[in-house]
Amino acid sequence: MADPIRIGVIGVGMIGKHHLHEYAKIHDAKVVAVADVNEAEAQRVAGEFKIPTAYGDFRKLLASKEIDAVDVCLHNNLHAPVTIEALNAGKNVYCEKPMSGAYADSKAMYDAAKKTGKLLHIQLSTLYTIEHKTAKRLISEGHLGNIYYGRAFGFRRRGRPFVDGYGTPSFVQKQNSGGGALFDMGVYHIAAALDLLGNPTVETISGSTHQELAMYDDRAKSSNYNVEEIGLGFCRLGKGVTFAIEESWAVHYDGSESTKILGSKGGIKMDPFTFFSSIGDVESTATIDTKSAQNRWYSTQAEFKHYDGSQQHWIAAQQGIVPLIDTAGIALNVSLISEGIYLSQQLKRELRASEVAELSKSTALKI
Repeated sequence: MADPIRIGVIGVGMIGKHHLHEYAKIHDAKVVAVADVNEAEAQRVAGEFKIPTAYGDFRKLLASKEIDAVDVCLHNNLHAPVTIEALNAGKNVYCEKPMSGAYADSKAMYDAAKKTGKLLHIQLSTLYTIEHKTAKRLISEGHLGNIYYGRAFGFRRRGRPFVDGYGTPSFVQKQNSGGGALFDMGVYHIAAALDLLGNPTVETISGSTHQELAMYDDRAKSSNYNVEEIGLGFCRLGKGVTFAIEESWAVHYDGSESTKILGSKGGIKMDPFTFFSSIGDVESTATIDTKSAQNRWYSTQAEFKHYDGSQQHWIAAQQGIVPLIDTAGIALNVSLISEGIYLSQQLKRELRASEVAELSKSTALKI
């Protein structure tokens, strides 16, 4: 049996607490320390979860030889500096999405992982749904043929953080979050679509963002809201693939559309999961029994259970049980596309991926 992975969690706010609850369900995960600038809260959370050590300074946590890996649960613009320090300290790193607040910072994280030889894993929960795993299976077996188009779609009728009634103002402040709908929920849908497309290289990006719907006056003023409620994008990817993005926090529409992947032999709609093809000369639309497939795969494939969730997969990969999904590579392209959309909105034109990389400026906060 593989040894448990000893983890230090940096940041014990809402996301950090959620991660701690998930680790408590994973037999081979052992959280041995937490750190937070609010040391009193770190101590309280350590007591609640029966964690031996709590720090007010994350660097003290990184110095511990009792820790194999760290989990970074901080605001987006703190991801890069803390992740890079952790990698340089010899720790594997699990980081919340989005990878960072700017492509330049995401690339620095990616490069640090390659340089140090340590594992970097980004929280992309959509890669572990049964719908996503079923789509991967259909694609890998050739049922879609040559894939040429993908569309990432995310929808909220009215769900902007804080200004619509939940969450904190930091979610809608670019200096903390890096972006709005594209960074909050869009990351999940763009990442899932890119993974199904094979995460091809990004060639060009065009896009726009909007903030149009009214807000409560007091919340608009107190939040210093300066991010988008909808992000739209159009990309040309390697291998002749076209990719479109629509992600909304608030829009006067319904949620009847879905992420989709189209190929020469078939197409997939992700929600509800539907497979489109032709049988002979007859068009066919099939609903897929993902539940039965999942039960069968659990019974017949020993490794299948290690793809149930992001944290569970992370632990199994560190133990050498399964290869780590290249979430860092996927998240890096998500970062490139997101920033490309923002720059396209500013410059009112399409950009090459190389231009986005050149124009990207770090938004990382000093620590």
